[in-house]
Amino acid sequence: MMSTFERYLTVWVALCIVAGIVLGELAPTLFETLAALEYAKVNLVVAGLIWAMVYPMMIAVDFASLSHVSDQPRGLMITLVVNWLIKPFTMAALGVLFFKVIFADMIPDADAEGYMAGLILLGAAPCTAMVFVWSQLTQGDSNYTLVQVSVNDIIMVFAYAPIVALLLGVSEIPVPWETLLLSVALYVVVPLIAGVITRRRLVANGKGAAAVDAFIASLKPVSVLGLLATVVLLFGFQGRIILGQPLVIAMIAAPLLVQSYGIFAIAYAAAYGLRVPFRIAAPCAMIGTSNFFELAVAVAISLYGLNSGAALATVVGVLVEVPVMLSLVAFANRTRHWFDTRTG
Repeated sequence: MMSTFERYLTVWVALCIVAGIVLGELAPTLFETLAALEYAKVNLVVAGLIWAMVYPMMIAVDFASLSHVSDQPRGLMITLVVNWLIKPFTMAALGVLFFKVIFADMIPDADAEGYMAGLILLGAAPCTAMVFVWSQLTQGDSNYTLVQVSVNDIIMVFAYAPIVALLLGVSEIPVPWETLLLSVALYVVVPLIAGVITRRRLVANGKGAAAVDAFIASLKPVSVLGLLATVVLLFGFQGRIILGQPLVIAMIAAPLLVQSYGIFAIAYAAAYGLRVPFRIAAPCAMIGTSNFFELAVAVAISLYGLNSGAALATVVGVLVEVPVMLSLVAFANRTRHWFDTRTG
């Protein structure tokens, strides 16, 4: 059962968005200092908060059950097809549609090209970290989510640069290996090791799965508070940009919103049609919808510069993601019953 606080999570997130923008305006020096605490374009404060959100789900990972992931190959197939054969190309198409057609008379050509590039960089980078949070909020299968993220990360190492180069028409993409490897280490490897150690100690106390479940439940408030603090920080970092260019932010957000809801609809409908169990269907749809924003931001800055339209578009992607994903989490939880009679 969800608590009253969890039931109104979207309300708290909305308040945190407002709080972040206001605090960013009132205390810009503080947020500039926090924003500067980064390595390889990964903000260490935000990384710590995301780690706190991911850690509880990693405790739920049972290595003894990982071999059963192969019993449900359809979820992984949907994730891979959507992430690598559909998402990057639909994002590029939406960029052209919005910035070359719908908003063509409102944006200079040079800016439009930059925004399109930023969208492409986001579209080719499926989520690594926050998907564990979305999976947890939909009571997703921890083992399956870990496998899906891991497979996507392996593919990303080889496929990200060629896909982006193809869509941008650039001969060479500077892959920020430090950002990629550090993010995977911080968001997957380290919390997984910590989770495994914690799980083994809990089980060793003789109470088995009950002790594991109780401990994870005790961490849930910390995880939710970590999510809210992350929202405050992200919007605090970019508060001045939002207030200074609200129309541009809205125009960049438009194709991102269409892409996010569209990709989720494709993956979720495919999972429903293929009778994928809900605990696998929800996370597999979330992975393609969410983005690996640290990687996209780092590449945008490397290719086009810190103050470029491409960098701005990747930042807007960060800001759009949390509210959108929470709305999809709510939708998935409300439609869980759709899968009850369709799986098997």
